[in-house]
Amino acid sequence: MASVSQLLIPADETQRLGSIRHYDVANSLQETIFGEFVSLTARIFSLPISLIALVEEEQVQYTANFGLPTVKSQPREEALCSTAILHNKAVVYSDLATETSPLITRDAAEAANNKGLRFYAAAPIRMLDERRIGSLCVIDRQPRPFSADERALLERIATLISQMVAVRYCCLATPSLGLTQWQLMREQIQEEIQGLAALVRYLITRHGTQIPVSQDMLTLITRRLNDLSVILDQYET
Repeated sequence: MASVSQLLIPADETQRLGSIRHYDVANSLQETIFGEFVSLTARIFSLPISLIALVEEEQVQYTANFGLPTVKSQPREEALCSTAILHNKAVVYSDLATETSPLITRDAAEAANNKGLRFYAAAPIRMLDERRIGSLCVIDRQPRPFSADERALLERIATLISQMVAVRYCCLATPSLGLTQWQLMREQIQEEIQGLAALVRYLITRHGTQIPVSQDMLTLITRRLNDLSVILDQYET
């Protein structure tokens, strides 16, 4: 832990790491369904990169990755996602070339610059015990604005990912549910994601790529995300 700046260590670090182990997060996030979430997220915001980052003790693992296939992990000191778990809401760096946040370490700034990254936004993935175990992020190679409504939508998707991890744990830990029920629920979620992806493609074809994403498009997407939430809410976690 000495290699990680104290600025990046939240006050509940011990409990946060315990939550990662309790919910079996490292294994949960390897499921392909989470890859579908990041692919969808990138398309919603018309951005080339989206990641799910698991912030472990010294490393950040990119357990679902759209757009940066060669980047599997980073030292915590070098990862912008290390800053996302310090906030209850989405963090946005509209232009990393001019960003002055003290939370961005020199190593993180250099790593982003070396990869040609300019825009970064991330919402924390927060478990039921309120511990922030990682983040859902979107990234661009050029600066861009990110509206309050876009932030809210990113947070909404991150919440659904958190629910998915909790539901998987609930199913596998409950003999009356088990792996069969988890697989059934996962298939339902995949169908909803595919339907939402089709909606996003239709909206982009009809209205084009808009930056920031238009309010009408955000409203339609949020309604479909609520359908996902209804499925997940069936389970006591």
